[in-house]
Amino acid sequence: MATQLQIARDGVVSDEIKAVAKAENVDAGLVRDELAAGRLVIPANKLHLKSGLVPVGIGRVLTTKVNANIGTSSIRSSIDTELDKMQAALDAGADAMMDLSTGGDLDATREALLARCPVPFGTVPIYQVIENRGVEEIDHTIILDVIEKQARQGVDFFTIHAGILREHLDLLDKRVAGIVSRGGALLAKWMLHHNKQNPLYEMFDDLCDIMVEYDVCFSLGDGLRPGAIADATDKAQIAELRTLGELTARAQERGCQVMVEGPGHVPFDQIQYNMEIQQEICHGAPFYVLGPLVTDIAPGYDHITSAIGGTAAAFYGAAFLCYVTPREHLGLPDADDVRAGVIASKIAAHAGDVARGLKDAAERDKRLSVARANLDWKTHLAESLDPQTAERMHDEVCREMEALGPSTDYCSMCGKAWCSVRTNREIREAARLRRSNVQIPTINKKT
Repeated sequence: MATQLQIARDGVVSDEIKAVAKAENVDAGLVRDELAAGRLVIPANKLHLKSGLVPVGIGRVLTTKVNANIGTSSIRSSIDTELDKMQAALDAGADAMMDLSTGGDLDATREALLARCPVPFGTVPIYQVIENRGVEEIDHTIILDVIEKQARQGVDFFTIHAGILREHLDLLDKRVAGIVSRGGALLAKWMLHHNKQNPLYEMFDDLCDIMVEYDVCFSLGDGLRPGAIADATDKAQIAELRTLGELTARAQERGCQVMVEGPGHVPFDQIQYNMEIQQEICHGAPFYVLGPLVTDIAPGYDHITSAIGGTAAAFYGAAFLCYVTPREHLGLPDADDVRAGVIASKIAAHAGDVARGLKDAAERDKRLSVARANLDWKTHLAESLDPQTAERMHDEVCREMEALGPSTDYCSMCGKAWCSVRTNREIREAARLRRSNVQIPTINKKT
């Protein structure tokens, strides 16, 4: 059975393409053509499709998507906790999930999450390889065995750090934060220990064979992504990106779907360049960025710094944003952190889509604004990105104002006498009466 890329290249509109086109309200032919060109992916393992996966498209002609990372560690390992975090992410609108588990029973954790995950599901297979055998002992056979096992479980996309090469390590001497990617750092350690090239790079064709068999999408990892804004857009990052461009072309030639991962810490003024150079080097493959964070000084608020960068990234070229939680540089997130991270990234993704004039992107904003102007609280809250939080905040204020009587005809922020929304309604009604040549009632300054 062919991959989605191969099907699209044959000019066929698959059921998955139809589902994406319907969800995005775009022409199925457009989705097929962008997929065939390598500018769009539909991460959809053939086995996950059989167990309830809802296909999601990632590409610039579609809405910007958001991924949420979850996963156990050697410090904290609970499948139930990860299920709770996944559900929090899905409830907040996450378009994809990644299991970055490094502790506990990795196979059982992945199996439990996949069984309940209706969106594309990704992993970083090298984590399990190293968890099973240690950095120094891994070899080609061990890597291939783990990757095929995870593909058989139904994983839809793999982060593969095949772009970090031994020669790139000599470019790191001036870095502030060194290698912050876990996969990149561990592979660098392996290369230095064995004095050999990155095994994922050397065995890339073998990886492609597995990816094609199950139609697992490559998410080519940026092992040398900057972990501090001082390291952004340096020689090491760009050198790896050029290797990722080479690997993108090789994988696509073999029928594999490919997206490319991008930097995590980038000053605002460098974001446009980073998005544009990736598009140039990686042949327009969808760009998947972590944030990016535009400053390093906000631990506890990194979901905000990443949303600022994510908006610019979505505007200038990214198709997929990886969320960042408030706890990003402080510890593992809990369900509340996950929810906050997804909401922040969803705001960034939507703001980017509105700014680039994507079809229908601003329609929801207009519906909410109309409801706000009409003091239609039910619609106003329902159209919000996070109705749960909006309703809670509104209800809290309304309870405080109960002694003042019903608040349906004025906003709860200003109160009745100062409500500009209520005053605007009176002005519009006066204008309507004037146009109808009806005697205009006096608008009271205070009511």
